[in-house]
Amino acid sequence: MRSLEVRHLGRLAYADALVLQRALVAERQAQRVNDVLLLVEHPAVLTLGVRGDGGRAHILATDEQLVARGIDVLDTGRGGDVTYHGPGQIVGYPIIDLNPDRRDVHRYVRDLEEVLIRVASDFGVTAGRVSGLTGVWVGSEKLAAIGVRISRWVTSHGFALNVTTDLRDFDLIVPCGIADRGVTSFAKLGLSLDRRDVEARIIARFADVFERTPIVRADVSPINGALA
Repeated sequence: MRSLEVRHLGRLAYADALVLQRALVAERQAQRVNDVLLLVEHPAVLTLGVRGDGGRAHILATDEQLVARGIDVLDTGRGGDVTYHGPGQIVGYPIIDLNPDRRDVHRYVRDLEEVLIRVASDFGVTAGRVSGLTGVWVGSEKLAAIGVRISRWVTSHGFALNVTTDLRDFDLIVPCGIADRGVTSFAKLGLSLDRRDVEARIIARFADVFERTPIVRADVSPINGALA
């Protein structure tokens, strides 16, 4: 079974995480590192996808409002529409090689959904899929968003799971361009969860679904030593 190196990066600016992902993708394509799963929390930020205008039309806040709240808007290169990242969210970036036996984009997205559906189940929450939409849902509300990029079958970007996220920040946008559905979190569902416990379940379920052996590195600083 292939190994999966897990790196807990704590809170890290989105732009810095993007630089790190790009570097790791290049290293993984060159077979200089093994598969990696980055777990991170971002300061409040709006991120755009590559579809159409990236989701700019779905930003409801004015530029002045975003500046006043200290929220940047960044292009990402991932699939999907506009989304929000912020405190209380667990963002996961798998940098894994889908060669030779998992070269299927749709399967990869469904597998990420499966990981998070199982995580929710571990905490007593029945989550699932909605036909025609990406992500993990509880009823009509999205618990986790997914947006990925795959280059030469090496993945980047990934998922954002709402644990204690301030859901009012999603009012700044039409999340993922879907106007008729809401957003939820474990906290909104009445659960008081420790972030570390949720991350532990993410690691375990990711290892199950993707058939990897996790190796956790807790001593890696976000930038220095990130490629060590």
